Amino acid sequence: PGFIKKVKKVLEIVCHNCSKVLADESDPEFVTAIRTRDPKLRFKRVWAVCKKKRKCENEERQDKNKDEEFGPGVKNVVLEGHGGCGNMQPQVRQAALQLKAAFEVTSEEGPKRKETVNISAEMAHGILRRISERDLHNMGLNSDYARPEWMIITVLPVPPPPVRPSISMDGTGTGTRNEDDLTYKLGDIIRANGNVKQAIREGSPQHIARDLKSSAILITI
Repeated sequence: PGFIKKVKKVLEIVCHNCSKVLADESDPEFVTAIRTRDPKLRFKRVWAVCKKKRKCENEERQDKNKDEEFGPGVKNVVLEGHGGCGNMQPQVRQAALQLKAAFEVTSEEGPKRKETVNISAEMAHGILRRISERDLHNMGLNSDYARPEWMIITVLPVPPPPVRPSISMDGTGTGTRNEDDLTYKLGDIIRANGNVKQAIREGSPQHIARDLKSSAILITI
């Protein structure tokens, strides 16, 4: 439902810490991908390149001629680096209507293990809204009409009563009248959001607040 699959793909393209695209023009596959004219196909190809990356590179790259590296008058040409933050990147997985980030954690005493963290709508929105204009263009997205953070609802418009009139319970139009289904659903959303606010205000355990947030999202969908 909604844009959850598209959001998942964007989260696999960019760094979860600095929001930079994980590949750069030092990668021939990435260069080929961003030269694709069709934006939809460009997004698909950029995603195919970036989803394999597990680190946001931050080192400078040098163009060295190894045979003449120490020759007179020969200097290394420093190329523009990726400029990333150096953070390791998780595998993004979808479980029903929830996105999860699986990190590889290295412990001193034992082998690597995977640690899974839920990606909340707030976390995803923060990552997506920091993506630069240049990276959006390389991904095939139009910043004027298709900012990725717009795929996550932050404000829910509520239609006024005139466009959601009451309905007849017996179907005749003359019997008992009641609120329509949309009004009931809006009431459910308000109550769910109220429960989340109350849980946060009262300092409830994190897993309770998280479950309430998930229920609020499900009701909204």
